[in-house]
Amino acid sequence: MVNKYNNKRLTVKSVASLLGVSSATVSNAFNRPDQLSSALRMRILNECVRLGYHGPNPAARSLRTGATGVVGVMLADKLAYNFTDPCALEFLQGVAQVLDDSQFNMLLMPGRKEFYKEKSLETIPERYILYGPPRDLELLDRIEIQRKPMVTVDFTLPNHLSLNVDNYGGAKAAAKHIFAGTIGPVAVIGLRLTHDTGVLRLDKHQLLEAALSISRQRLEAYLDAALEVDRPIPSELIWSVDASTWQEGIRAVREALATQPRPVALLCMSDQLALAAISVAREQNIKIPSELKIVGFDDIPAARRNHPEVSTVYQPSVEKGRLAAMMVLHPERYESRVLPTTLHIRETS
Repeated sequence: MVNKYNNKRLTVKSVASLLGVSSATVSNAFNRPDQLSSALRMRILNECVRLGYHGPNPAARSLRTGATGVVGVMLADKLAYNFTDPCALEFLQGVAQVLDDSQFNMLLMPGRKEFYKEKSLETIPERYILYGPPRDLELLDRIEIQRKPMVTVDFTLPNHLSLNVDNYGGAKAAAKHIFAGTIGPVAVIGLRLTHDTGVLRLDKHQLLEAALSISRQRLEAYLDAALEVDRPIPSELIWSVDASTWQEGIRAVREALATQPRPVALLCMSDQLALAAISVAREQNIKIPSELKIVGFDDIPAARRNHPEVSTVYQPSVEKGRLAAMMVLHPERYESRVLPTTLHIRETS
């Protein structure tokens, strides 16, 4: 039998009128079955099948209510980089654990504006976790204007919940440990210290703002610890790499160890960079730790499995992800937090 209503655009309101019930009754039949008797619900659903009506449009409902069941996790850069970063993977694992338990979906979003040209990806989530400041800061305005719940991780924004670790305290403990056990120049292998990209020395480049850069906070701690023992670190002994990758770490460490006099220690702003430093030291027959001491940051699993085991600053990446997710799902229960870090002294220092 051909339905005479097939050529019409059926809505909750029009279907309710045809069936002689309220719009709420039709909506409840699809979305809140506990509100109706079984007999009434089955009658309405059978009539809807006859009419060719398949229920309220979920996309339209989401736009109307803002409840999409999606948490957007905006990453600082492109997506692919984060799948090479053990620290990011642990963070996302923690986020996913909480979202799974709460039956929320996760949308990973790159922090680059070219991904949002003529697109509205940022309108899909009902709330946001920003994992590091996006590379293109104008994206912050596009998100803030929506006035949705948001938690910033590893940086702070006024009037928003933030979750950080004690980068300054952890880095200062690492530097004090290095200065106490060495005599001679100390170099820094930094991570995204400037707006400029590539592997570069810091002496001719402008630093990022401390509020937007955990690396800047770590650098300030290194420099303060150096001044306390009257062993300032000159800018020509500070390198910045664009990404915490093996390749960029190798290049920066080779440049650092080519300076004269050769550094007796390297303060590395990630364990990935510290592992690269160990590799370069081996290729140049430099003994660790007697001729070169190395300290990393993060305490990723590879730092503990490596031989020699990497001295490093532990940050609770999985727990940080779990807490960020809980904060964004229930912002009324939380205040901004700074999680502690701990220096673990192992075989490289």
